[in-house]
Amino acid sequence: MGWLDRLRGKERSEAEDVSAAMGRAAEAVAQGDHRAALAIWGPLAHAGVARAQNNIGACFAEGLGVDRDLALALRWLTLAAQSGDPVGQRNLAALYFRGDGVAQSDEEAMRLYRLSAEQGDAPAQDMLSWMLLEGGRSEDHPEALRWAQAAAEAGVETSMTRLGMMFHDALGVERDAAAAAAWWQRGMDAGDPDSEAMLGAATLLGQGVAADAERALALLLAAESKGSRLAAPFIKAARAASPAEA
Repeated sequence: MGWLDRLRGKERSEAEDVSAAMGRAAEAVAQGDHRAALAIWGPLAHAGVARAQNNIGACFAEGLGVDRDLALALRWLTLAAQSGDPVGQRNLAALYFRGDGVAQSDEEAMRLYRLSAEQGDAPAQDMLSWMLLEGGRSEDHPEALRWAQAAAEAGVETSMTRLGMMFHDALGVERDAAAAAAWWQRGMDAGDPDSEAMLGAATLLGQGVAADAERALALLLAAESKGSRLAAPFIKAARAASPAEA
């Protein structure tokens, strides 16, 4: 066996060791034992394993297994982000977005969310889409749409709801009531009550889906019971139009 083969074998062995250790830490987290997980992540983080650095930073940010310490959270998450870990980039972005342990900066938050999103991190794609849309600049709408579509296809229900809104309001795309209703259906099926509320409103008004006041009322009441604030403005009209309420 040549030296190159031996080197490759050593690298594979080290990678397997890291994977096994990270697996044990994940099992500890699943059992609610963050202290045990931190004991495993510590040596890995000091050895430069970016995901372990992120996990330690996240624990300090949330006070999981340790006292909450935003300075240490910032330190570890910065190391993870600089190493290119998409979850570390997303979690560091959240610190900048909230101004936790660092000066609040939407610009830096968006930069980090974009880095993470470009690596396929769906929650970062969802958040970046939201920030671009909330910025209120029409020139950002196409990018907001693109990231919402990516996150939605990855299963993020809030992006499904946002896509429905974007198709309904013609934000970065031509208005398409049927597409809006279809996305709200997907969002509702994925568990987002805001999608359920908007599908209820669309069903009440017959926008992109057949008008059905009785079904609309059922959807709106269900959405409100699950915490959606978008349902309330339509419930009175749905009650008035529903045969069951007449």
